[in-house]
Amino acid sequence: MATLIERLAQAAYEAHRAALPTSLPPWEDITKQEQQAWKAAASAVAGQTGGTIAEAPNGQPLVIQVGDQRHTFSTDFTAGREGSLVIDDEFTSGQHARFQAVRGLWYVEDLGSTNGTLLNGRRIFSAQLLKKRYKIKIGHTVITVVSA
Repeated sequence: MATLIERLAQAAYEAHRAALPTSLPPWEDITKQEQQAWKAAASAVAGQTGGTIAEAPNGQPLVIQVGDQRHTFSTDFTAGREGSLVIDDEFTSGQHARFQAVRGLWYVEDLGSTNGTLLNGRRIFSAQLLKKRYKIKIGHTVITVVSA
């Protein structure tokens, strides 16, 4: 699974490639060293030094509600049957979705789950920004963003 930084780096490279009059090889065909350079650039733009974030910048935790339980997270986490946020739902994958903070904003992305992740009723295919009152559906379980 690609991290958010890897996806940002690939998107930036592909945009750069598309904007040039000469042709560049696709992301998959560039060297690992070139990919690392693009990841470093994406990481710098995102205000990080690595591929993961140790804690939410500006101390803005993510508060979510699952059923009648509230959960507060200050660091990146996964949700699923085996995630940091355990969801006991047979329609949920083991590692179903990742929640990440980037520059003080929280995002959710599907981790290639069988049944997908829905945000406000629409299936997501890339990392999506979370806002207050947004609803994330993982399997049959609905998670409501209390604050992000």
